[in-house]
Amino acid sequence: MYVKVTNGSIDQFPYTIGDLRRDNPNTSFPKSIPNSILESYGVYRVTVPSVPSYNPAVQTLVTNPPTLNGSSWEASYTVENRPQSVAEGVIRERRNKLLTATDWMALSDVTMSSEMTTYRQALRDISSQSGFPYSVTWPTDPLAPSSESSSTASSTLTTSE
Repeated sequence: MYVKVTNGSIDQFPYTIGDLRRDNPNTSFPKSIPNSILESYGVYRVTVPSVPSYNPAVQTLVTNPPTLNGSSWEASYTVENRPQSVAEGVIRERRNKLLTATDWMALSDVTMSSEMTTYRQALRDISSQSGFPYSVTWPTDPLAPSSESSSTASSTLTTSE
């Protein structure tokens, strides 16, 4: 990943080698362009950190413009919550699919186990959890293999609210 800089200000980020070639159609660049040549065109490599953990169902990952740290350009990420109504819709949709998958257990000719009754009630109570919709603890499906445990749809948040 690269950044195009003019007079110390960012012109374009992200910037690609393809952008450099398009911006300079009369210049023949080597296949692998050394940093010294890139820098002569105001193009600098950007160090990108590892992606932080986040829940893409209810959060988005934003790549922030890079900052000059000493002699290197470094990008960072911000995890932002999706709008509450969108996040609630996504969580409710997942909950409804899980309920639908077990609806056959609620038919009159099937005796539902107490574990399944508890599981289905816990799904219906998802929206009552204190962290809803950004931090949800999903109940464990009693029909799932025993190696699966409950999952949490939460992560450490860096919000811009």
